[in-house]
Amino acid sequence: MSSRVNFKQVQLYLKARANGCTQETAAAKGGFSVRTGRRIEKGEHQPNRGKPRHWRTRKDPFADVWDSELVPMLERQPQLRAMTLFEYLQEKYPNKYDSSKLRTLQKRVQQWKATAGPPKEVMFEQRHQPGEMGLSDFTHFQQATITLGGKPFKHLLYHYRLAYSGWQYVQIVQGGESFVALAQGLQNALQRSGGSPKIHRTDSLSAAYRNSTPQAHEDLTQRYQQLCAHYYMQPTRNNRGQSHENGAIESSHGHFKQRLHQALLLRGSTDFDSIGSYQQFINRVIDKLNQRCQVKFEQECSHLQTLPLHAYADYEVLSVTVTSHSTITARCVLYTVPSQLVGQRLTVHLYHDRLVGFLVNQKVVELARVYPPHNSDKRRARSVNYRHVIHSLRRKPRAFLQYRWREDLLPNEYYRRIWQQLSEQFTPYEACRLMVESLYIAAVQDKEYLVALWLEGQLRSRSLTLSRLQQQFHCPPTKKSFDTSSVEQHSLSSYDRLLQHQAP
Repeated sequence: MSSRVNFKQVQLYLKARANGCTQETAAAKGGFSVRTGRRIEKGEHQPNRGKPRHWRTRKDPFADVWDSELVPMLERQPQLRAMTLFEYLQEKYPNKYDSSKLRTLQKRVQQWKATAGPPKEVMFEQRHQPGEMGLSDFTHFQQATITLGGKPFKHLLYHYRLAYSGWQYVQIVQGGESFVALAQGLQNALQRSGGSPKIHRTDSLSAAYRNSTPQAHEDLTQRYQQLCAHYYMQPTRNNRGQSHENGAIESSHGHFKQRLHQALLLRGSTDFDSIGSYQQFINRVIDKLNQRCQVKFEQECSHLQTLPLHAYADYEVLSVTVTSHSTITARCVLYTVPSQLVGQRLTVHLYHDRLVGFLVNQKVVELARVYPPHNSDKRRARSVNYRHVIHSLRRKPRAFLQYRWREDLLPNEYYRRIWQQLSEQFTPYEACRLMVESLYIAAVQDKEYLVALWLEGQLRSRSLTLSRLQQQFHCPPTKKSFDTSSVEQHSLSSYDRLLQHQAP
């Protein structure tokens, strides 16, 4: 029997001896020899246990190259891995080092790095005080593809976190890491938490820093500095390229996104009806996370600074003129606006997700913001809404045929397909009249879907006419300013009779 026994075997032996069994019987119950039993009773069992072995049990396969080649390589480049060194030896000494020796080299390199390698970077755990610091950052959600109405939705997530309690806020952001996105997300987070911390920490966000000089105080953008001053916060950031210095929120990114992904899997779908419904879903995930730190958050609330009465302007201000095409341009994107505004000078408040236009101090238009497509040579985009120009287009429907943005004017694929069928079944002028009248009814009566559904049925049966369309939706016919078909040319002989009466 082996002299190496475990603790359970020893216990069985000693219990048997305590019950009066002989050494032979107790050793048999323990599963070892009588000699081992006697050594256990004398306290001499395994006398070498715990003593380090200073000799090798087999020949060192790397004795010829370790000190002469491998150690100098590791001293020059400590980040070299054992696999890289092993492949180097296999190429230099063919058929000498097989794969069975790889594990030996890995242990040797690991031991060298632990005893003779360079010092490693140490992460120093920080102790945060309540109400002292809040952190902001933007992050991508790449665990799943979010869609709105079946179409992929490109977006960022703004993430805010209080360092002491771990309380969090997340908001959907469109268009990138802009100042307006940072300002709106941060202010919403401060309102939700009920106060502002003394310090606001970010990484090198382009929305907050110019990132052009090493001096942080020179690098601070004026608007971001004013935003922090408005809420009595000191702006700080971590060193460039050192994301771990913002670890109080960087590590939280992964945890939140994992929870969001799990919630989406449980939901069974990543498609949402609107941005609002997607944001509500995120809020429910965040609320569950915040419940876990509710006690510490309540402690921190009393240390947060009181918020000012008014929010800081979380938008950019543009001044634009409405062209004769009933359009404006903002950040390389063309937007149509109601035709009543043609020629007017508007003040536009540019948010990350919308534009709000003012005429003097009156709000006259609000549009969803559009961004140029990513990964494209085209740096421009359009947002054309037929409702803005349809009244003018109805008075001159032929303009629709060669309209520069005709495809954008049609609201969706259903209407583009209808236009194609109209072009096949009618003359160009008749097709324009029918298409424009359909869009007019859809806009005025807010029946875009119903009009498209009725048109498809009429086109299928080839029974569509302009009068039938107007009668179906109780729409008065287009007023004609002058109808040449009702004018009759009088006979020229009347001039001859007139001349006869005037003759002397």
